[in-house]
Amino acid sequence: MAPRVVVLSLASDFGCQVQITNMTDQILDVLGVIDLTYWQLATSGHLPAEYDVAIIEGAATTDEHVALLKKVRETAAAVVAIGSCANIGGVPAMAREGDLEERYATVYGGAAVAVGRIMPRPIDAVIDVDYRVPGCPIDPPEFLRVLSKVLQGLKDDTPDKTMCASCKLNETVCFFDQGQVCLGLVTRSGCAARCPSLGRPCTGCRGVAPDANLGSAREILVRYGQDPDELDRLLRIYNTSREVPV
Repeated sequence: MAPRVVVLSLASDFGCQVQITNMTDQILDVLGVIDLTYWQLATSGHLPAEYDVAIIEGAATTDEHVALLKKVRETAAAVVAIGSCANIGGVPAMAREGDLEERYATVYGGAAVAVGRIMPRPIDAVIDVDYRVPGCPIDPPEFLRVLSKVLQGLKDDTPDKTMCASCKLNETVCFFDQGQVCLGLVTRSGCAARCPSLGRPCTGCRGVAPDANLGSAREILVRYGQDPDELDRLLRIYNTSREVPV
């Protein structure tokens, strides 16, 4: 029996699910070995009662999200978090700074209603996650590699190192030498430093690497004549969230 897979979205822009649709021929190969029981972006039906693998995009921002995640964890044998929002809170977690209710009022005005809002958080602040595909949006080849591990029952091996070494392998000129701040010195590797190779400093969308040394990173900014507080300011784009109890 083919593994039954569902794809869900919480608070996000559906960008990671759109990336899946961009896989064209590869996704057809994947569909040949799984039973895609439910896909929120492309399905008009309801989430089934039983499934084996849950692929989740987006941050948890409401009580409804928390309840859904707990139900998913009870049901699925494997939970896969895809994208920055699901893995580290991403852009939705920027609302954690300041008064959350004031932010809702600014956006919705008098139409704001009580929907059981919670402080935005990554899904592993609510449930255990088995596999991760970082990034904003996800990288299709990386997603396929992780999905292959899921289907084979292999362990997740999300990189722990920072991505600076990738730039060196690519022979990319360091942005600090060009007077720009790049978050590659603290960001989780695994993307082959794609943005720097295309002429853009890393923005940290894959999250802070477990091996990162933020203190040393601030010292490097000072060494290059940059404000060390700039590191924290840039990290807030994707990494504002911190794990909180539910």
